[in-house]
Order: sequence, then structure tokens, then C-alpha cells
Amino acid sequence: MSISIPQLPKGTRDFYPEAERIQNYIFDTWRSVAESFAYEEYEGPMFEHLELYTGKSGEEIVSQLYNFKDKGDREIALRPEMTPTLARLVIQKARELKKPFKWFSMPRLFRYEKAQKGRLREFFQLNMDIIGTESIYAEADLMAAIATMLRKFGLKDGEFAIGVSSRKLLATYLEEIGAPNPALVYPVLDRRLKIGPEAFAKALADAGLSEDQVKKLDDFMSCKSIEEVKTKVHSENATAALAEIEDLFATLTAAGYGECVNLDLSIVRGLAYYTGIVFEVFDKGKSMRAIAGGGRYDSLTEKLGGERIPGVGFGMGDVVLADLLAEHNLLPSPKQSVDFYIASFTNDMKKVFETAQVFRSASSSKEGGKPFSVAHPLAAMKMGKQLDQANYQGAKIVVYVDGSKAAAGEFEYKDMRTGEMFVGNTEAIVARL
Repeated sequence: MSISIPQLPKGTRDFYPEAERIQNYIFDTWRSVAESFAYEEYEGPMFEHLELYTGKSGEEIVSQLYNFKDKGDREIALRPEMTPTLARLVIQKARELKKPFKWFSMPRLFRYEKAQKGRLREFFQLNMDIIGTESIYAEADLMAAIATMLRKFGLKDGEFAIGVSSRKLLATYLEEIGAPNPALVYPVLDRRLKIGPEAFAKALADAGLSEDQVKKLDDFMSCKSIEEVKTKVHSENATAALAEIEDLFATLTAAGYGECVNLDLSIVRGLAYYTGIVFEVFDKGKSMRAIAGGGRYDSLTEKLGGERIPGVGFGMGDVVLADLLAEHNLLPSPKQSVDFYIASFTNDMKKVFETAQVFRSASSSKEGGKPFSVAHPLAAMKMGKQLDQANYQGAKIVVYVDGSKAAAGEFEYKDMRTGEMFVGNTEAIVARL
């Protein structure tokens, strides 16, 4: 009887050590920048009650979820995003949490949708959020963190752009032109650049807009500058929303991020809970899906049954980001690299283990005391095979525990980066790194 080979579920990935090294590079960069901006890390469960998502987005969201009934007959869903979990956490301790606060998380998320380039059914995402303030400087802080992060990955300012729009501004304009039921209009606007002008006009007509309103709306969303927008809006609310964007841009320019942001009114963000500034991050040519996206959601906690607590945040997925970094040759080598390989001519395994522990315990000044990585053979083998293994594991230095040229308290060692041989004590070998 033949046995079928287990298959990887569609839309998921295996992370062999080489791939996991790349993944950890992304995670480490996310975490280091988030912490440098004084965000605190949090987590939540991988599954939530289904109503947490239907309460936020409606029953239609169910088709995009991995949902099931548990053994207690409860409706459960694997988390497709982190913001509802964050909102639940905030609601549960609304009175205890000192506001405003800045949190980040790097959850594994699940969405049941067509797997394609840049979009998988299982993925990781950086979430950064500021809760408890309506100030535009919260948006500025998040966008500064995004730009800093992409710069740290090696991207130049001209290679990415943070496009900024405003749901508040759009809402006031829809009101000015007399558009009925904006809730039906937003999802259409979010697809504007994806469906073509004819399909866009038809979808807006289906949402109740006249031909004249469709043209005005299309012209409005094509504006490239704040000055151009000012010629099209007249209400006090629209002027206030524009002033908010101007303040945001001026703040980011003062902080050295002016080249990273631009006005892009084609950005709407389909989710209904956004209430103010919305933004998406693209590679400069928009040849890929958005690298990141987010916005202000001042009513989400209220919508989920809590008190109104303002918030703003974004998500940055690992899939598109990795594709972009690969395109720019900015990903590190996936190969293993260890600091020391401990070898023995006589296969004295007790001495090998003893010496390995000595080097593992030696602090590394260049990495703030992080232990060195140390490899060694796990069975008796010829020196040639030991060196082959050292090369395969990317060892920087091979230490011989029983070299004939070393005095007591010293070791013969080889710098694999140069091929040179030396003799020295532990301190000298550590210094060689």
C-alpha cells in the first residue's frame, strides 16, 4: 500500500532554518525600531470569538475567515487582523490603562482568501498603535516609525512613499456633493485604481451617485496637492481636515521625513471603522501591494461595546516586505553563521564540551554581552570532516582543544575568514572576533 506524502496547506509556508533566519531578521528590525520609539510589545490569542469580527465588519467578513465551532459549541475564528484584539484588550482594562499609550505586536494572522503574490492565507504582521489621543502627532509618530524602519532595512527615501489621505476630508466632500449613503461608497472608492474607470463609474452609480457626482468625486480623488484640494472644497469641516494634513506634513518635514510622505486621496482603506487620517505605504512605482496601511479608528472600542477611546495604528505584512527587500537585494544571507567551532584532533569529546562552554560563556562586547554562538562535533570524526562542518556552519574561528603548539591555558586556532593560524588564550581568541 502506497503512503501519500504530506502536503503543505495552500497559502502557507514552511520555514526551514535558512528561511527562518530571514524571518528573524525582519522580526528583529521591526522590534528594535518599535522599541526605539518607546512602543511596548503585547500579544493576544490566535483565535477569538467570531462576534469580535462580525461586530466590527459585519457578517460578510465570515467568508474571509477560518472559523469553526469548538467543543463547547462556541463560534470561533482564527484572527485575520490584530486591531479587534487590541480593542478588546483596551475595553477590558479601559480605566486601568494610563493613556495615551503606544503598543506593538507581531502576530501570526490567517485569512481565507485566494493565495497569490504578496498575499498568503497565513502570514505575520507588525502592528503599531497609539491609544488614547486624538492628536495628529500620533499619526506623525507612527509614520516616522515606518520611515525609520524602511530606512533601517536599507531602502532609500526615493524607493518608498507613505501616501496620506483623510476619511474625514472625504466624508465632508461626499456631504458637499450630496452623495447618498457614504457607507456604500467607501468600498467602491477603495477599489478605484483596481477596477478601471468604467467599472468604477458603474459601481458608484449602483451606490446611488449621479453622473455629475461621479465625475466630481473622481476629480477630487485625483488631486495631488493640498492647494489643489482647497479649490474643490468649501465647508468648514473640510478646511479643518485639510489643516490637519498640513500640520502632519509640516511635522514630518521638520523631523526629516518630508521626502517620505505625499498626499494621495486615492487611498480610502475599505474597513468601515476608520474615522480620520488613513495611509498606505508603497514602493515608489506601486509595482507591489501596499507594504503597510492603517489609519485612525476613534470609534472602534465604542462599536465593540466599550466606551469611546480614540486610536490610530497600522499593520505591515512580512510577505510584501520580504518581496520588496529581495527585489532591492537587501535581505541578509540565509546561511548559518557561528562565532566558534571547537575541534579536536584526538576526538576528546569531554574537552570539546568543556571548551565550548568556556567560549559560550565569554561575553561579547560588540553585542552587549550576548553569548557567542559555538558549534562542535557530536561524534568522533576525522579533522577534515570537522573542518567541513565548520565551513558549512559558517564558523568564523576554529579552536583546536588539543593542538601540539599550544601551551597550558592556550589554544591553537584558525581564523576561517583569512585562513591564518594563531595561538592564544580565550581572551585573545575572543578579541580576534
